[in-house]
Amino acid sequence: MAQYTIKELEHLSGIKAHTIRIWEQRYNILCPKRTETNIRYYDDKDLKTLLNVSLLNEKGYKISKIAQMQPEQLIKEVQLLCEVPGECSQYINTLMSAMLDLDEVAFEKAISTVALQSGFGEVMSRLIYPFLHKIGILWQTGNITPAHEHFVSNLIRQKLIVAIDGQNVRKAPGAPTYLLYLPEGELHELALLYMNYLVRSHNLPVIYMGQNLPFCDLELTYNQIKPDYICTVLTSVPDRDHVQKYVTKLSTSFPEATIYMYGMLLQQEHLQFPENVQRLDCLHEFAKLF
Repeated sequence: MAQYTIKELEHLSGIKAHTIRIWEQRYNILCPKRTETNIRYYDDKDLKTLLNVSLLNEKGYKISKIAQMQPEQLIKEVQLLCEVPGECSQYINTLMSAMLDLDEVAFEKAISTVALQSGFGEVMSRLIYPFLHKIGILWQTGNITPAHEHFVSNLIRQKLIVAIDGQNVRKAPGAPTYLLYLPEGELHELALLYMNYLVRSHNLPVIYMGQNLPFCDLELTYNQIKPDYICTVLTSVPDRDHVQKYVTKLSTSFPEATIYMYGMLLQQEHLQFPENVQRLDCLHEFAKLF
């Protein structure tokens, strides 16, 4: 069973820890448990309750009114909000709950509803991307299992592949070419697939090499295609101590290309990026390049 600290609940819900404590004391919104060593913690049920409470509170419901609701009424009010076009925060919370419950039907419904209302581009930028950010928090704090990660990754991957397959790129004369790949041993493909979708949505040609590409094959492809841009994501490889070496190797191997790099391993303050390498702190930065 997952165990969350109050600070982790703050990051996942957007509600300050001080406010959560007040809600506990005044309204009994949550009921924290204690470990054998008397340390307070919260479980998945508490997280889902807080996500629903924070959503209603964000939409103007007074916390005193929310506290009087039965669990069934609380869920019903959230479901009613989900019928409002153009709103995504409630769907992010729905995805979180569906992931924790391994509920594919609820997960699919949330994505499909936003896609019908606003289009797939909005699904990615306003729903999937912030959802993946929250998953990153869960992963870092040890509160998501590989089963949960595989569950959501495969569902999102399917959506991305279908969306990419439906794109019809009309290459303009002189348009720059993008080469997208993941390093050897890297299998976390969602961010790279999204980058592929973004580039293609602007009618730009993409050479998509996918996961687990040996460096020698990257060099062969580059020498044949001579792309203007190279994009990659570092999530689990190389080892943290070897990231700088890998960045430098990319820069010196492909000096004529502009290289965009994204991923958790690149968020180290001591890293230095050569002139032809740009670190992306978030995928919104990549989307703004076009």
